[in-house]
Amino acid sequence: VMNKAQPITILTEYDITLFQGGNHCRLYEKLGSHLAEVDGVKGVTFAVYAPAASKVSVIGNFNQWRAGSHDLYPRWDNSGVWEGFIPDLTPGTLYKYAIESHTGFKGIKADPYGRLHEHPPMTASVIWEDHHQWNDEEWMTNRHHRNKLGAPISTYEMHLASWRKKEDGTPLTYREMAAELPEYLNEMGFTHVEFMPVMEHPYDPSWGYQITGFFAPTSRFGTPDDFKYLIDRLHHHNIGVILDWVPSHFPTDGHGLGFFDGSHVYEHPDPRKGFHQDWQSLIFNYGRNEVKAFLISNALFWIDEFHADGLRVDAVASMVYLDYSRKEGEWEPNKFGGREYLEAIDFVKSMNETVYRYHPDIITIAEESTDFP
Repeated sequence: VMNKAQPITILTEYDITLFQGGNHCRLYEKLGSHLAEVDGVKGVTFAVYAPAASKVSVIGNFNQWRAGSHDLYPRWDNSGVWEGFIPDLTPGTLYKYAIESHTGFKGIKADPYGRLHEHPPMTASVIWEDHHQWNDEEWMTNRHHRNKLGAPISTYEMHLASWRKKEDGTPLTYREMAAELPEYLNEMGFTHVEFMPVMEHPYDPSWGYQITGFFAPTSRFGTPDDFKYLIDRLHHHNIGVILDWVPSHFPTDGHGLGFFDGSHVYEHPDPRKGFHQDWQSLIFNYGRNEVKAFLISNALFWIDEFHADGLRVDAVASMVYLDYSRKEGEWEPNKFGGREYLEAIDFVKSMNETVYRYHPDIITIAEESTDFP
């Protein structure tokens, strides 16, 4: 059938119940693009959350980026999830979502759950399949000793693009870094390395703190497999890997999460809670269960899939206070009349409970510049 992907149910009713309750912590297994076989035909499943959309289609280099040639199907349960299967697509295919809403909004968006995106400044998502075979069983079995309270920890914080550049001024790839970084850290006596955000981001001078691809290591230095290889080599040299994680804000770039389907899906609709004046960026709506599930799934994703040993959670101070960097009248007190942002605090607690439930041997670290207990 032209003009349609094939109908398929990707998320179960239980998935939807968990998602709507803010309790689905592995959404990345279902949402986004995944290689699949349906009735003996190989292809790719797509699922995207776009509750205000009237039409969602997958566009890409396989259909001349033409909206309407591969439409997804809205689920019957009013969950806001759109699903479909497109046969014959293969890894390496570029794609985006073309989204329309009843208000006249038309947007073209990268996949929020995309596992790989084009090298910036290009912004398409890329169908990806992992092939890395992990070789770090010994580290994973014993890392609780390295991460526990009281263990000696000395962390080397670094920005991938700046570390030990090549003679022509270009940064090392993930694989080139894997050949040099572990030995350097051993020699210097560090126990852990903390990577400033490795997630895909459009703007180099943001150092990675303005993320558009939360589920993808940046393609500037190679593929997700290459990044896994780097972590594998670090573990082989007994170096723990802490990833800088940014659930506090995200940029307004057109292909990103902002105004995703013509409505405020990811950012809080009230600019007092949804716009960050210091960074001119959008703030997640922590009280929206589907957003909470997105972020908690993302935290778990890096620990599950990339064997991260810890998360350094960025800008927690800006999350837990309603009046952070705001003047009188620019913020609204909580229901108790206080300045604590209750939904954001609840989110941080849930995130911690979830990642430690599945991985009690990791560490989470708050970048918190006040004395919040």
